[in-house]
Amino acid sequence: MTRRLGVHGTLLAAVLPLLVATLVGLVVLWPDGDVAGRPASFGPPVRLVDGTVEVDRAVPCQGGPGSGAASNCRVATVRLTEGPEKGETVELELYEGPGQPRLHVGDPVVLGRAVDRAGVDYYFSDFQRSSPLLWLGLVFAVAVIAVGRLRGLAALVGLGLSFVLLIAFVLPAILEGRNALLVAIVASSAIMFLLMYLAHGVNAKTTSALLGTLVSLALTGFLAAVFVDVAMVASVGTEETAFLQISASQVSLEGILLGGIIIGSLGVLNDVTVTQASAVWALREADPTAGAVDLYRRAMAIGRDHIASTVDTLVLAYAGASLPLLLLFTLASRPIGDVVTGGLVAQEIVRTLVGGIGLVASVPLTTGLAAAVAVHSDPGAKPGRPSAPHHHH
Repeated sequence: MTRRLGVHGTLLAAVLPLLVATLVGLVVLWPDGDVAGRPASFGPPVRLVDGTVEVDRAVPCQGGPGSGAASNCRVATVRLTEGPEKGETVELELYEGPGQPRLHVGDPVVLGRAVDRAGVDYYFSDFQRSSPLLWLGLVFAVAVIAVGRLRGLAALVGLGLSFVLLIAFVLPAILEGRNALLVAIVASSAIMFLLMYLAHGVNAKTTSALLGTLVSLALTGFLAAVFVDVAMVASVGTEETAFLQISASQVSLEGILLGGIIIGSLGVLNDVTVTQASAVWALREADPTAGAVDLYRRAMAIGRDHIASTVDTLVLAYAGASLPLLLLFTLASRPIGDVVTGGLVAQEIVRTLVGGIGLVASVPLTTGLAAAVAVHSDPGAKPGRPSAPHHHH
């Protein structure tokens, strides 16, 4: 009993300073709402309004990017469902061709409403997607709760709080010129405390997984800072970075990249560390006589399988997301070496490999810590409940 309390006290002594540092970081870095740090707007004021396509017909092009002898254009009549001209109809002339929207009767659309000296002008902005996304979110929530029950519900609550933290803290703080890497580290730590303890309970197993995650995040941040600088991938130009440099010059592009690597590593790290800690505790329950070394050896066999599958997931997820870019490089007949070392691809390679190293390191770190703690825990104790002082069998 004394040894068990000693181990739990050591865990508390390790995690409490990290919690305090996270809370202090949130207070110090919290955005003050200064509008000077917000992005500037360009051009005439634009308002987005919803509408529904009532008529769609083909017409000859009157000039523009789609004009030509063999070109067709379309005119869509859209009835506005909100805004100052609600109930009225407007006509949009759309050119047919690659990258141009194809509207059909009944499509819910979003129009941009620009006001200038010439009057009010409407143009196609996007499709309305609120309903399908809402239904998809509800199906996801029902599936998580149906399978995970109370744990699933707690995970959804933690996920919601994480999004609130990202929107209320991370984005405004970065836009106000705070150090993006520090903001990402503090936010990631806060998210891990929320997610892990809400979903898995406040116990030694969860704390072991949390400590393994935070140490791995620190390693990921260090490696990201080194290799983003050495590989010179922070200054890779995209439309998004160009707009940020114009509208929010106080934002560090290198900091955004580093912060993105940290936050992007959270999900997979959380998955791996919780799985390893759970494996150790399950092995301890199955064999209460197993020592720390034996638990570590057995759990690492599971961890190696997990590493192999998760590394594949990281690489394939990148390849899938970047498929259009890779196809363009293939069409251009560029050598594979030039493609891999090119700015855009190299940036994603650094992101993937740095995150992968942090992921791989998290497995032995978490497994070793969990094994050292589990041998001093009651194998009959239910997760989330304090260990009983004596065995009843």
